Amino acid sequence: MTARTDTQSAGWREWLTTDTPQSRAQARLGRAWAGWTAFRRNRLAVAGLLIVLALVVVAALAPVLAPHHPYAQDLNNRLMPPSAVHWLGTDAFGRDILSRLIHGARLTLMIVTLVAATAPLAGLVIGTVAGYFGGWVDTVLMRITDIALAFPKLILALAFVAALGPGIENAVIAIAITSWPPYARIARAETLTVRRADFISAARLQGASSLRIILGHIMPLCVASLIVRTTLDMAGVILTAAGLGFLGLGAQPPLPEWGAMIASGRQYVLEQWWVAAMPGLAIFIVSLGFNLLGDGLRDVLDPKGD
Repeated sequence: MTARTDTQSAGWREWLTTDTPQSRAQARLGRAWAGWTAFRRNRLAVAGLLIVLALVVVAALAPVLAPHHPYAQDLNNRLMPPSAVHWLGTDAFGRDILSRLIHGARLTLMIVTLVAATAPLAGLVIGTVAGYFGGWVDTVLMRITDIALAFPKLILALAFVAALGPGIENAVIAIAITSWPPYARIARAETLTVRRADFISAARLQGASSLRIILGHIMPLCVASLIVRTTLDMAGVILTAAGLGFLGLGAQPPLPEWGAMIASGRQYVLEQWWVAAMPGLAIFIVSLGFNLLGDGLRDVLDPKGD
């Protein structure tokens, strides 16, 4: 039985690594297998992937994993140090910090997902349109991009949140609005390298419209670079969201957002250090995970980096 399993595994591996794929699906699966093989050689990248997957699992199973209700107050046990009952201690209202961190993972994942689904897409559209058409279209779109890049991201996000009003939804909108310019510049650079390529000229001669060329030929070539940049930027997104929450412009109490938790514990940082240190540690670990994952994806998806 073991020999048969080994034979089947070797057959699949040979099918995936062949130099002469018999179908488009086989070629795509072969590239995916080669990428995964290269990715798993990087132990730090695998560690980053595990951290991100742990964030997803914790967010999905928060009601099951949390030992206490995140909003349950117990003033008789306020500011208690880590113990067998409260593994990470309690805050100024006697709420279990571990339970609030677990439920706060949902907010963090929601912010990351919404920003990753909006900002790169907007940057991709703007960058490819500017790079493909050139001329005054490129000039106008890139000058707008340069103006947006001239402002520090957190300061610009503060301005948008101040105009829109505090809240987790407005914080996500503000972060997404301030995050698209780098993606636009990357997409434009990729477009400039391929817009005069032979296959683009061939598609144009066959009667393909500009929209079809951009959507079907240019945008797919930009995706790999944008995926890497998106993963690396997620740490910055988390820090920006935490900064807005710390300043009271992001998630509002009693939501267990990690930045707001740090803000509520800053007055106890010298004596009851765990109140602010635990959410800060969570931000550090998750940000590190995204950075490590992004470095690994860059090594796999960016052949120019070799």
